[in-house]
Parts: sequence; structure tokens; C-alpha cells
Amino acid sequence: IRRVYRPALNTVLKYRKLTVWMGCMFFLGSLLLMTQIGSEFLPALEEGNLWIRATMPTTISLEAGMDKVDRMRAIIKSHPEVITVVSQHGRPDDGSDASGFYNAEFFVPLKPFDTWRAGYTKDQLVQDLQKQLADEFPGIGFNFSQYIQDNVEEGLSGVKGANSVKIMGPDLVELEKLAGQVMQVMSHVQGVQDLGIFHVLGQPNLDITVDRARAARYGLNAGDINGLIQTALGGSQATTVFEDEKQFGVVVRLAKRYRSHIEDIRHVDIGYTTANGSTAYIPLSEVATITLDTGASYIYHESNERFIPVKFSVRGRDLGSTVIDAQARVKSQVILPSGYHLEWAGEYGEMKEAQHRLYLILPVAFCLILLLLYTLFGNVRDSLLTLAAIPFSVGGGIGALYISGLNLSVSAAIGFVSLLGVSVMMGILIITYFNQMISEGLPPVEAMREAGDRLMRPTLMTALSACIALLPAAMSHGIGSQVQRPLATVVVGGMLVGPIMLLLVAPALQVMVREGFKRRRADAASEGAES
Repeated sequence: IRRVYRPALNTVLKYRKLTVWMGCMFFLGSLLLMTQIGSEFLPALEEGNLWIRATMPTTISLEAGMDKVDRMRAIIKSHPEVITVVSQHGRPDDGSDASGFYNAEFFVPLKPFDTWRAGYTKDQLVQDLQKQLADEFPGIGFNFSQYIQDNVEEGLSGVKGANSVKIMGPDLVELEKLAGQVMQVMSHVQGVQDLGIFHVLGQPNLDITVDRARAARYGLNAGDINGLIQTALGGSQATTVFEDEKQFGVVVRLAKRYRSHIEDIRHVDIGYTTANGSTAYIPLSEVATITLDTGASYIYHESNERFIPVKFSVRGRDLGSTVIDAQARVKSQVILPSGYHLEWAGEYGEMKEAQHRLYLILPVAFCLILLLLYTLFGNVRDSLLTLAAIPFSVGGGIGALYISGLNLSVSAAIGFVSLLGVSVMMGILIITYFNQMISEGLPPVEAMREAGDRLMRPTLMTALSACIALLPAAMSHGIGSQVQRPLATVVVGGMLVGPIMLLLVAPALQVMVREGFKRRRADAASEGAES
């Protein structure tokens, strides 16, 4: 390696401007390459299972949904890659998950991937299941996730989905209308899957409005009529039964045949006192308007505002570009009335918050590193030259992400932050030894040639040790490896490319800067002598 490096070092020191220019082009090229890399919050952790959620009509009963849930379970179990299927219909007994009978969830543990059919992947299994279920159950929405991932995503988005568009506004009818428009626009965005609306309307309501004027003709008030309706339909406690130390309230109400249909309720008798003191009866419809209307089934609130969520997942495309595309289309095609606005929640919202934190933390970190370097070298010039090692390592990490096809995520960002310390450490070694050679009287070119020759081995050993150590993690494809792969890939790429560029480009840059300062001092001294 030394026999190869020495001639290369002599060449770059001879053509210093060209070398520095090529180094700048390398960094700019890596920045352009970064625009072709997708973005996401965190890579999807492979859990070896599926968590499938079916959203049926909100008014469905438990009995009506049971046969459909059984059929869904049979379809899922028919695939040989599935071990078993466990379903839960409605909500748990403890009430911790406020879902109605329209909600059915399926836990699907999968067999080890190496036992699957040749060439068959989990994505293909999801596509096949989605097609089969959608074809057999039109109008029912399905969402595909994983057991742990689903709980995390629900905590991030606030709804049962990986991501959601929250349409905020006061009127539920208008929110339903806007949600339909947003869903229609997003259905044409590439990468958007599991699209659905969590409807806030659809609950049948029996509305009984008392006509106070007509009730007054019979000597009745609204309280009398409301009390009768409560007793007839909901029931009222008539007495209490005691059994030892226990007591039970006895609730009475009309028999089911007298309250099963709206016409039956209209003919519920109400008693009133006639002018001669006797009791007469009139139907409830005589003093009240009775209608069956559609009301709110759920009302979602956030920050004292009502909202309706449109949930979606992203598959086959990175999260960042998909949401940006969806935002642009929704903004241009959906006109929001005054008082209404959109919020994009879930993984995308967390990703933007993480990016915002990094935008604040990275400048602070750079300033602290620069301050520490200044205390070490005592001048700004050497401190800035030490930081010149960072762009090459970052460029190597970007190239590694692009080649491996990984997206930029929080995991990858941590890898880039890790590169900062190692790159600065290698830069400190070169600058320190270079300054030592200068103090011994060597000219800048000879001093850098000596520094590069001496520090080539420890620099490469430091970088390659980290590179080789993380190479297995960067190449792993087992369960649980998805989160660590971006971090390891960035460090491997940065430690592989960065030190090589540092040993070639940084010496040329440092000699150029040193000679430039030397010329300026000489010019200043000559001007002072002439004056």
C-alpha cells in the first residue's frame, strides 16, 4: 500500500489545484446523489408476522360480522406461508381500545422465510392477500402492518394506521366531504396503500323533538314527555330487591315488540288529565316529531379542534417523496373552506420533527467541535482545515446508501453523526504531524509528504477497523437487521472512501493554504519594508 500511496501523494502535491478541484467535485456530486435517495423515519423492522386490520361498516352488529371474520381468517390461513391466524372482533373486555364491532384484527405469524416458495416474498404475500380480500369483501377496508409496528404507528399517527391526514374543522358534514376529496386525490399517488377514511358520521340516531306548543294544549311539559320516553325506551328503576346484604335495582321498560320500530315508538301512549279530571291517552307523535337520522358515530378531537382522519400506508416507494407528492396534489386539487386545515401525522410527522431537531443539533455540534479544535491549534486556519475531512466521509456514506438502495432515515443520520468524530480525529493527526514537520524547518510540500507517509498506515487502520467491524451488519438481511443496516452502511461507506480522499485531497489543500498564508506574509513584509 505504501508503494502505491507514495507516488499518488507526490502526484497530488504536484497538481494541487486540480486535486482540490476534483475533491470539491466529488463532494458536490455526492450532494447531487443525495437528491436521488429517498427518506423515511425508521426502516420497517421485520418481525416475521402480519397484523391485518379489517374496517367494516360502522353500523354492523357482532352477529352480522362473525361470518365475515371467519371467512377472512380462512382466506389468510389458505396460504402455505402462514402458520396460523388469530382474530379479535370488536374491542377488548377491559375497554382499552374503543373500537366497535366494525373493527376486526388478525395476528398472522409466518413461517421462516427460507421455507417459503422459491422467489416468493413477503411483499408478494401482502399483495395477494390484499387482492383476495378486496375482491371477496368489496367496501371493507384492509390495513397491513406488523404486530409491534402497528402499536408504534398507532401511537405516532393517533389513529389505526401508519400515517394519516387529519382534516381539522368545526362541521362534521363538511369534514366528511373534504375527507372524500382528499382520499380521491391520494388514490392516484404512487406508493399510497391501505387508503381509508375513519368516518365520523353513520350512526343511526332516533331523534324525538317535543313540540312544546302542542304539548301545552294537553297540559304537558317537555320534562313530562322526556321522562316517559326515558322509561319506555331506556327504562327506569321501579324498586329495589334485597338479597342478604346485596341489593339490586329493578328496571322496567316497554316490551321489545312495542319499541322495535319507529312506527311502534310513534304510537307509544302518553297519559294526560282531561278537563273533567279523568285520564286520557294520546300517541307520542301527537306532541313530538320522531325521525331516524344519521348522526356522529365518532368525534375525534385534537388541540380543542374536531378532525377526521384519512389513514394510509406507503409501500413500494420512500415515505418522504410519497407524502410530498400527495401534499402537492391535495393542495392544488382540494379547496379548504375558511376555518379548515390539514395536518400530516404519523411516521411522516415524526420524520419531519427528527429532521428539525437535527437541523438544530448539527450546527451546535459543529460549533463545539470547532471550538475544541481552536483550543487545540490556537488558530482558525488549522481548525477549519481539520474539518475538511468531514465532507469526504459524508460523501462516502451517501454513495453507500445509494448503491445499497437504502433510504435516508434516523438510523442513517446517526451513522453520519458517528462519522464526524472519526473524521475529525484523523484530520487532527495529519494537521498535528504536518505542523510538527513545519516547525522542524521542512518546506510545506516536504512536510506534507513526510506526514502523509508516516500517518497513512494508522489512518487506514483506524478507518478499516471500523469498516470491517460493521460490514456484517451492513450486509445482514435477517429479522431485526433492518434498523441497523442504514447506520452500518453509512459508516462502512464513509470509513472506506473518506480516509482515501483525506490522504489524497487534504494534503493538497493544506499545502495550498499554507503556501497562500506564507505568500501573504511575505507580501505584507515587503510592503512594510518599502514603506
